[in-house]
Amino acid sequence: MSSKLRAVIPLLLSCALFALPVTAQSPEPNNPTQAPGQGPLQGLTKPPSAGPSRLSTDQAKRKGTIKVDVDLVLVNVTVTDPFNRLVTGLEQENFRVFEDSAEQEVVHFSSEDVPISIGVVFDLSGSMANKVDKARLAAVQFFKTANPQDEFFLVSFNDRAQLTSRFTNSVEELQTRLMYTAAHGRTALLDAIYLGLSQMRGAHNAKRALLIISDGGDNHSRYTESDIKNFVKEADVQLYAIGIYDPVGYRRTPEELNGHTLLSELTELTGGRVFPVENLNDLPDTASKIGMELRNQYVLGYKTSNHQRDSRWRKIKVKLRPPRGLPPLNVYSKTGYYAPSH
Repeated sequence: MSSKLRAVIPLLLSCALFALPVTAQSPEPNNPTQAPGQGPLQGLTKPPSAGPSRLSTDQAKRKGTIKVDVDLVLVNVTVTDPFNRLVTGLEQENFRVFEDSAEQEVVHFSSEDVPISIGVVFDLSGSMANKVDKARLAAVQFFKTANPQDEFFLVSFNDRAQLTSRFTNSVEELQTRLMYTAAHGRTALLDAIYLGLSQMRGAHNAKRALLIISDGGDNHSRYTESDIKNFVKEADVQLYAIGIYDPVGYRRTPEELNGHTLLSELTELTGGRVFPVENLNDLPDTASKIGMELRNQYVLGYKTSNHQRDSRWRKIKVKLRPPRGLPPLNVYSKTGYYAPSH
């Protein structure tokens, strides 16, 4: 095997992660923030639309400013091998992007680790009572994968979804907020996801993700699955989930039985994934894997060949042209976006 070929064979990353330093920020008020109104989410506005990312170039003139807008569709892409290990080291020519079956020209390519705005949606319902201690450890491990420029917020939920911590880059604050919580009540998972997407309006980083830690059941939300799927499609946010499921043979409620399907459908829309866990001792390692995945994604950018501003859903498909000698690889990316309306 030539040295040139070896150079393009991607590094298969291990699951181990090193904790990176996190800068401190002024702490938020001690009382958790809950959405106003009688219900858990009354008063919140619709999450921002996930149309093409708009890049602006300004030319300052003596008598004013001329602004040139260029629509660039950005797509985060994860690549794994047959053993579910991350694949890095691919180049721009290894990717093809299609929009509504029409191939697009990739004009931007990056594989750098960039700052991320992340929301953690944490299940504190009664069905998590025997799992919540390990789930806390998983959340803490995930926070430890942060870079100094990252920011996090925390949403917890049982009967209602509430904002436990606003955006901060203080991991210590988030850990403290998690430690003083108890699992009880019913499960408003869909409302919590909506609250997380709405909170992303205040994010400072272009790359954004939600991590859901839950058994996936929902039995107390005001929003429906259809509502949330529409919100997810409109929000430029990747969803990941750690699905904490009882082992096969345990008695499960209908909501818990449907949990994996619900989480899978939501995360796959955004290019994220569900990581199912049955052994609670695997939770911290699973959280580390997700943190590493977010750090090792490719970003593809293209100018769409469809210039109609019709607000329609446009399907995206990313395909690979891998270097020779590699096994079949898996590609994860968002499934589409809504075109701008004007």
